[in-house]
Amino acid sequence: MKTGILRGCAVAALVAGVLGGGSASAKDVVIHAGKLIDGVSATPRTQVSILIRDDRITGVQSGFVTPAGAEVIDLSSKTVLPGFIECHDHISSNGDRRPLNRFTQTTGDATIAAVANARREIEEGFTTVRDLGSDGISAPAVIRAIAARQIVGPRYWTALQAMGPTGGHSDRQNGLSPAVSIAGRDAAIIDGPEDAVVKVRQHRRDGATVIKIMPSGGVGSIGDDPNHMTMTDAEMKAAIDTAHELGLKVAAHAHGKQAIDHAILAGVDSIEHGTYSDAESYKLMKEHGTFLVPTLLVADAIYQNAVKHPETLPPTVADKAIAVTPVMIGNAGRAYKAGVKIAFGTDQGATSDRNKAEEFALLVKAGLTPMDAIFTATRNAAELIGTPQDIGSVQTGRYADIVAVEGDPLADITTLQRVEFVMKGGEVLKNGGRMTR
Repeated sequence: MKTGILRGCAVAALVAGVLGGGSASAKDVVIHAGKLIDGVSATPRTQVSILIRDDRITGVQSGFVTPAGAEVIDLSSKTVLPGFIECHDHISSNGDRRPLNRFTQTTGDATIAAVANARREIEEGFTTVRDLGSDGISAPAVIRAIAARQIVGPRYWTALQAMGPTGGHSDRQNGLSPAVSIAGRDAAIIDGPEDAVVKVRQHRRDGATVIKIMPSGGVGSIGDDPNHMTMTDAEMKAAIDTAHELGLKVAAHAHGKQAIDHAILAGVDSIEHGTYSDAESYKLMKEHGTFLVPTLLVADAIYQNAVKHPETLPPTVADKAIAVTPVMIGNAGRAYKAGVKIAFGTDQGATSDRNKAEEFALLVKAGLTPMDAIFTATRNAAELIGTPQDIGSVQTGRYADIVAVEGDPLADITTLQRVEFVMKGGEVLKNGGRMTR
């Protein structure tokens, strides 16, 4: 009976396609770019035509050409770049770190925040985002809604809940009375290598497309120490090997040197924060092809809060932020000079009051050239995520994910904080500084 029903559905779908229910005819678009930073070459090009059919780039030609029947988008006075890629975000965050929120915010609140965040990512030019920590409901729901065109948002990779040990950075019970029960806490806890295997498999089953582990203490959590390695080598190795066997990359939140070095040796794909890395750590990163995602914007944001309004932060957080932030910024510059691959990440929920593109300026302040800062959010980020054939550059065959700004970001990197035009998959979502839907 079930087989007959499935066959009937297949026939109905085929008939619908034949009678006009299938895809519409191809749409051709050409963008006339005044200056093109393509995300691959260190040398910008001027007066370039980007040819697009449906959601993909079909060619990049010198000069302004107009193929017959193509819609022309005139960006001849703009600098055009690939859509930016954010490798460390929290889609469900509302940017409010006040302790009371731990008890008043629900999954419904997180989902509303995620919808708002998704739209703001596009507004600020981020067409791809790697979500490294959210609940198990809001992120998959928002991803489905974006795919169904119910809301506006970027391409999302999601880790669902970040995972670490009891008492570690991912343990929401930290700092609370044992009598308080936190719903959903267990999904974020790994205790033992066998548990790590099961939790990674469960995350993959539930929709995770990347895995995040927490082998060190953190700054924004209560009571734990960023210098402490909180996961064992066996736990890290089990989580990473299981994820890789399932085709998932793994990001490791790690501040302390021991956790950083051990996570690299266990095979992790990226170190998030990497605060207390040293020359030995950089050598290991280069040998193993491990990326560093410095997350300077969140460090600066928490530092400003800690100095000006420590009462808005949970206990112990302000002191940790004041100690850690200056080291994080210095570490990014040292890692860059050592030749470590760096990818862009802010660790900010997009509804905070900071423009995510401020990270570019912080990277330049740390010592990166403006072009290399742009590469962190284009080709480097695409390599880290694992789909450079689809995103991160303006080249034939890639998705038509394109942004444009007024002025020259190589002369003034803050120009990237004022995105005028955004196209995702061939669809214009922002033009003239205004969202189109």
